[in-house]
Amino acid sequence: MTRLIATSGPISIADYMASANAHYYATRDPLGADGDFITAPEISQMFGELVGLTLADIWSRAGRPDAAYVELGPGRGTLARDALAAMARAGLAPPVHLVEASPALQAKQAALIPQAQHHASIDSLPTECPLLIVANEFFDALPIRQLVCTHAGWREVMVGLNGDRLVTAPGTTPLDGDVPEALRRAAIGTIYEQCPAATAIVAGLARQLAQQGGVLLIIDYGYCGPAVGDTLQAVRGHAFADPLANAGDADLTAHVDFTALAGAAPGLAAAGPIGQGDWLVRLGIDARTAALAAQNPQRASELHIQRDRLVKTDAMGQLFRALALHALDWPRPAGFDA
Repeated sequence: MTRLIATSGPISIADYMASANAHYYATRDPLGADGDFITAPEISQMFGELVGLTLADIWSRAGRPDAAYVELGPGRGTLARDALAAMARAGLAPPVHLVEASPALQAKQAALIPQAQHHASIDSLPTECPLLIVANEFFDALPIRQLVCTHAGWREVMVGLNGDRLVTAPGTTPLDGDVPEALRRAAIGTIYEQCPAATAIVAGLARQLAQQGGVLLIIDYGYCGPAVGDTLQAVRGHAFADPLANAGDADLTAHVDFTALAGAAPGLAAAGPIGQGDWLVRLGIDARTAALAAQNPQRASELHIQRDRLVKTDAMGQLFRALALHALDWPRPAGFDA
């Protein structure tokens, strides 16, 4: 990265994040105690089970059509394994399509779900049937643009060099038109973020769902925009790190703008976003915790700790949110209404 910038000049935050994460995910399994972070499916089987039952329920109420399960960024395949098991108990056994570019993670997924078909992008997903799509902590890893308010107007944040150290500085191209009108008179130094890759993916999936039927279930951490603030962060060894250090050896993410994602799918109906905690409680995580604890009394304390990590507001319950985008002639997914 440093050599590229030294040779070609500063690059945008989006290009920096895309290049760093492409290397990062292609060269390792980042999950678990030996990795850099842990996701909800790795915390508890209950998360994947409730996702699977949600999809089975909406599929059943839609008339039980031939449908395919699709997951974006499936990690080790843990969520898909647990969701598919829950769906099977409800009578749904769909073909499995996993959108994953990392060879290391593809191998992990194939070991858990050998019947799965892999795709490098959404472009080759099935076009002949409804899609049951899950994206858990997928959009937060997509490259963002950062725009900063300067005395000369809004400019893109660029990554350049100060000696041998990566630093950020405003670019020179005026970009006031890329900032929502309500935010343009913000204080000098204010950061506004966009994720064109995320909205493009949602728009592409929305066109398929509008034609084929189905639902896109998004669970991630983020906010309802438009909003301002720098949310770019790096995680390495289960701790926050400098996003400009160790490029390609840390997980770079940014908070997801759920309003922007919903706005990229005008041909679909939206349910949510709501906090992950409220969503899981409405889906029945407390009853599932009690059932598993009764079956495995020696694990009761562990299971309640897992439940709390997923649900409590001081853990994942509020920062993480759930949003469902579904075809207009498909029923509203469960869990989004009190």
